[in-house]
Amino acid sequence: MKLHGYFRSSASYRVRIALNLKGLSADHLTHHLRKGEQRDPAYLAINPQGLVPTLDDGGTILTQSLAIIEWLDETHPEPPLLPQDPLRRAKVRAFAMALACDTHPVQNLKVLARLRQLGLPEEQVTEWAAWANREGLAACETLIANEAGPFCFGAAPTIADLCLVPQLANARRFGVALEAFPRLLQAETAAKAVKAFADAAPDRQPDAE
Repeated sequence: MKLHGYFRSSASYRVRIALNLKGLSADHLTHHLRKGEQRDPAYLAINPQGLVPTLDDGGTILTQSLAIIEWLDETHPEPPLLPQDPLRRAKVRAFAMALACDTHPVQNLKVLARLRQLGLPEEQVTEWAAWANREGLAACETLIANEAGPFCFGAAPTIADLCLVPQLANARRFGVALEAFPRLLQAETAAKAVKAFADAAPDRQPDAE
């Protein structure tokens, strides 16, 4: 199994956590996003979006972090990353998508690069990213306000936690004050105490700068 990614990529971070939780090993292939290596023709041949991560399982190519994580969960079901109850599964997925689909892409490198191309000063670009994080995290704080902890949805990590921890790391990079999100911070603290999460952190990766 090979994982094409980048140490600071939130989407790659999610998949690294999932692999660790499942006890799966993978060769990690780095594509430096700030150098544009994700746009190399050889990589575009396997991921035409030019995004990371991409998982190569013996020639079977999977893209999009949430799709990869759900495939891993279906093919390696222990420990489960989604609840068995259909309603609970929908709630966990909704939380994960709020971050992976509606928050992270709006503040991602591609969008920020476009804002710079349009002439926005760096201060406004950073504020844009901070705003996107605050909006998404505020919604997620409400979504799990009444959920039992210590993780987002109970006593064990789910795909929600896999999305939350990298997004909080992003928010800190853009200077977002996180004190307004105590429930999210509770889940983060629980997750970071798990070795699978700790080992997946960007600063633990061999390509970390």
